[in-house]
Amino acid sequence: MKLKQISIFLENAPGRLYAATQALGDAGLNLRSLSICDVSGFGVLRILVSDVDKARQLIMEKQFPARVDEVVAAEIVDAPGSLAAVLKVLMESKINVDYMYALAGTSSGKAVMVFSFSDNDLAIKLLQQNQIKILDAKSFGILEAPV
Repeated sequence: MKLKQISIFLENAPGRLYAATQALGDAGLNLRSLSICDVSGFGVLRILVSDVDKARQLIMEKQFPARVDEVVAAEIVDAPGSLAAVLKVLMESKINVDYMYALAGTSSGKAVMVFSFSDNDLAIKLLQQNQIKILDAKSFGILEAPV
């Protein structure tokens, strides 16, 4: 139920984000979600991409500094207070949210949140016990690496 997210570290300069996204697009890779934030002169581009292995290969070829992390995508009710209710469950079990971002564009009355937790496995267990749907790679149209 964990997803592979690629974090690409980009110099905060004109054209760097373009170069990364253009390279991914040229390789036929579809971005399923993304978040970018600024950290001390660098941007961290966090992406869920249609084919993680192909994206990793491309990133190595292009020599973009990057890493792969595991994240959790949860579908929550799109209503005031829903996120706080989810976070309360985690807080009560002393699970830290390292970072999170939301996905827009859903019309199902649900919001999708992508989380990095201090303990992803325990967070998944608690969320599921509280009837929070955890999304898998198939939900995002992400090819999984063969086992």
